[in-house]
Amino acid sequence: MQTSPEFRRDRARLPAAERRRQILEMTTRLIAERGFWGLSMQDVADGCGLTVPGMLHHVGSKDSLLVAVLEYRDEEDARSLAGKLGLPVHQLWAEEPRRVTLPEVCSALVRRNAEQPEIVRLFAVLEAESLAPGHPAHGYFKTRQRRTLDQFAALAEGDVPGPRELAVQVVALMDGLQIQWLREPETIDLVTAWDAAAARLFRP
Repeated sequence: MQTSPEFRRDRARLPAAERRRQILEMTTRLIAERGFWGLSMQDVADGCGLTVPGMLHHVGSKDSLLVAVLEYRDEEDARSLAGKLGLPVHQLWAEEPRRVTLPEVCSALVRRNAEQPEIVRLFAVLEAESLAPGHPAHGYFKTRQRRTLDQFAALAEGDVPGPRELAVQVVALMDGLQIQWLREPETIDLVTAWDAAAARLFRP
């Protein structure tokens, strides 16, 4: 008779920061697979070799764990994006002096996202779920969307007559292409699709 594998809970102790990172990475993977409502604290704890109380000691509640995952991924993605653009992360969104253009940032974003479909799926699933006002990430995504539009509009300021409108169009196009790519990765190349659309969107 086959039984489920037992998870060891006697693993060597990790430094607090490393353990927290392990928990956030495990939660990221599970949410990308199941969504927030399908996330089990027991599964996260099992994946990290911890008890549920031991895991919650590092992250608090399930709701606070979700926000911590999103903030952690934002920090990791900012570092990755800055690296692709050849900038220190603190200069990524600096308005003065402007170091990159909106098309350059979008191209780097799409190329980075094409390398991490599981992270793009995580945000796509949670962004859709968080449309419900009672979702613990509802406020986070509302603030994140406003911040993204502000950053994109600032990059386009002075280059087009309606930078805010362009920012809205860019976000809508990028999100839509990513959904199509996640659904049919075998037939849609995200980078190729973006480059073709961007040539029209950013046409002088």
